[in-house]
Amino acid sequence: MNFLKAGLLIVFSLITTHGKAQSDTTNTKSYADQVMIRVNLDTNIERYVFSMGEGKNAFNMDLSINNKTKTSFSIDYRIISATVSFTPQFLQGKNDDEMKGKSSYTDLSFRFFPGRFIQNVYYKNVKGFYVENMKDLSPEWQEGRDQYYQFPNLRVQTFGGSTSYILNKNFSARSIYTQGEWQYKSSGSWVPFVDYDLTIFRNTIDGVRSKDTQYNIGGNIGYFHNWVIGKKVNISPYLAVGIGGKFSSYRDLDNESTKQNAQYATIRMQGGLHVGYNTDRFLFGGKMNFKNYAYDQKNNQTVENNNLYGLLYIGYRFAPPKVVKNTYDKVQKKIPVL
Repeated sequence: MNFLKAGLLIVFSLITTHGKAQSDTTNTKSYADQVMIRVNLDTNIERYVFSMGEGKNAFNMDLSINNKTKTSFSIDYRIISATVSFTPQFLQGKNDDEMKGKSSYTDLSFRFFPGRFIQNVYYKNVKGFYVENMKDLSPEWQEGRDQYYQFPNLRVQTFGGSTSYILNKNFSARSIYTQGEWQYKSSGSWVPFVDYDLTIFRNTIDGVRSKDTQYNIGGNIGYFHNWVIGKKVNISPYLAVGIGGKFSSYRDLDNESTKQNAQYATIRMQGGLHVGYNTDRFLFGGKMNFKNYAYDQKNNQTVENNNLYGLLYIGYRFAPPKVVKNTYDKVQKKIPVL
C-alpha cells in the first residue's frame, strides 16, 4: 500500500471538510486575522543509534550530523503555518568540519488547522554524518586529536506528515504548536494522531552506491494539557505513545541482484514541555521535547532514532499588509478550502 498517497487523501478530505479559519470563542482568542512571524533556535538534529547484541557483547554506533543547532523562520496567517529550517555555519566550531566532516540540513514544513483537526506535512533533506561515540568503538581514540569516522555521502530525504484530532473542543492545540491562539482557561485533551513518511537513504562507500527506501506509518495517542498562569503565561506538558509499521526496500545500485525487502513493527514515545509568554503583539518562550522510535531489525539488533532537544522562540504579530490580504482572498476564491 502506498502510504504517501493515503496521507494525501486524508489531507484533502480533512481540509475540504473543515477549511474555515477559527475565530474567537469563550475559551480562546484567535490571531488568525494577524500575520505572525517567529524566529526559532533549536537543537532538533538527526541522530541514529544502531545497536547489535546483548550484555557484554552489545555494540552501539551513534550516527549524527555535524551541525548541533538549527535556525528556523515561521510565518502564520489564517489556517496556514509555514516553517523553513536550516543550520547556520557560523554556529559551528572552527575545527568541526575537519574532525567531523561537513553536514547540511534543510527542512520545510506546513501545518494546517481546519477545525479540530491538525494536518502537518514536511520535507527534510540531510547529508553528511559522523560516528559520535568513537571512544566506545576505539579506546585509543582521543577527542581533539583524532578524526571521527565519517559518512560524507550519506544522504537522508524524508517526505512526511501527520493527522491529529483534538477530542476536547475547549482545548486549543494551536496555542501550543504555533501560538496562533491564546487559551483563557486551563484545559487538556486526548489527541489521537496518525503519522506517516517516506524516507530515502542514499550512500556511497568506496564507489559502491546503495539506496534504502522506507515507508513508515503509526497510530498514536497522546495527552496534552495547557495550564494558563495569569493572563500572559502558559505551561503545557504532553506525552504520547504509539505503535506502527516500517516497510523497507534496500538495493545496491551497481548490482541489481542485491535486493532486500523487510517489514518491522515499531514502537514510539514522545513528550515535552512548553513554557510561553504571550501578548497581542509580542510572544516568546521555550520548549523541551524528546522522541524515541525503535524497531526490531533482526535478532538482537535494533535501530533507533532518539532525540532530546530544546527550542527557543520569539515572535511578533501585526495586521496583514493589503497585498497579503488581497492575495490570500483571491486565492481563497479559487481554492475555497483556504
